[in-house]
Amino acid sequence: MTDTGEIIRIASRGDGVTADGRHVPFAAPGDRLNPGGGLIHGPHHAAPPCPHFQLCGGCQLQHLDDATLEIFVRDRIIHALTAQDIPMPEFMPVHVSPPQSRRRVAVRSAWAGKQFQLGFSSEKSHRIVDLTQCDTMVPELFAVLQPLRAFLAPRIGPKRNVEIKLALVDQGVDVLIENWSPEGLETHEAMTGFATANRLARLSIDDGFGPTTYWEPEPATVTLGGIAVAYPPYGFLQATKDGEQALLRAVQDIVGESKLVADLFSGLGTFAFGIASGRKVFAAEAERAALLSMKAATGKAGLQLFAEHRDLFRRPLIPAELNRFQAVILDPPRAGAREQVTELSKSEVAKIAYVSCNPSSFARDAKMLIAAGYKLQRIWPVGQFRWSTHVELAGEFTRQ
Repeated sequence: MTDTGEIIRIASRGDGVTADGRHVPFAAPGDRLNPGGGLIHGPHHAAPPCPHFQLCGGCQLQHLDDATLEIFVRDRIIHALTAQDIPMPEFMPVHVSPPQSRRRVAVRSAWAGKQFQLGFSSEKSHRIVDLTQCDTMVPELFAVLQPLRAFLAPRIGPKRNVEIKLALVDQGVDVLIENWSPEGLETHEAMTGFATANRLARLSIDDGFGPTTYWEPEPATVTLGGIAVAYPPYGFLQATKDGEQALLRAVQDIVGESKLVADLFSGLGTFAFGIASGRKVFAAEAERAALLSMKAATGKAGLQLFAEHRDLFRRPLIPAELNRFQAVILDPPRAGAREQVTELSKSEVAKIAYVSCNPSSFARDAKMLIAAGYKLQRIWPVGQFRWSTHVELAGEFTRQ
């Protein structure tokens, strides 16, 4: 007889689900509900490493062991494909990023009485969890939080909340403070002192009119495919270095021996630079700062990489343009790439490497490609945001 009170799976938002369909927060597969409504932990229930867990919105799954985390990442993708009636492809091994690996984060500030707080928001709330520990971000980013508190607290009024965006670049920590404007000589001198004391790579302020850099001893860069690329303040990066490498290996495997490749929604060139050696690559990106960084790096490296400023939602590549390429890489935002996929469906491109941060929009676009004659061959599941319900993947499509 089935134990209706046993947790059998984890739902997309992180709740445990019993055999009879009840949702139980912070439950793991193998846990059981006792008659009084309490939870009896099973073999897959892990001790959360962070004291903020269950209150902080940064993590939803610290109560799961590693094996269950991998199953969750894979199942999120399977459920999305099933919802679109897509035949299951071959699944490659799941990659989950290790603790303390996230290199790009945004935290918020708020006053709670006389206490200045800095951290992530609570789940489904605007309340700030003042972080005293974080097991997701790289230690270099976490180490900046306490000096940031000391610097900002005397200068942020109780009615103003700021957002601080941190990224680890080649030169150290890049800091962007939003919704604040420094005033007075003392504040500007304090900014220099804060940046110097903490050996920041860069300190920028955005008071609503775009980032202004106040401290940058040498140009901030990120290395992509062995190429140092100028990094705009809080520009897009894959969340972890190891996750980036896992996705890049998948893309390289899909592209194979193709010599003419298009990288669409290219960003700074994570995949374009990663595959550029020995190939001709066309890259399209709508974000101007990222595109200019990629162009400058390409010129110095002497690669055959041609970049175009192009909004692929308003002006996707059409079949006559796409058919020049042997393979296409897609890495769109969470909403997917409906407009570009519509044109790809009409094309003769032999291979598509689709990198996605949203299994649902990926499945929707995949259904369109499959209806047009493509086959979804393989999927590489990636959990860059450890202990989070956020899942990424790379999918391989081939023209039948």
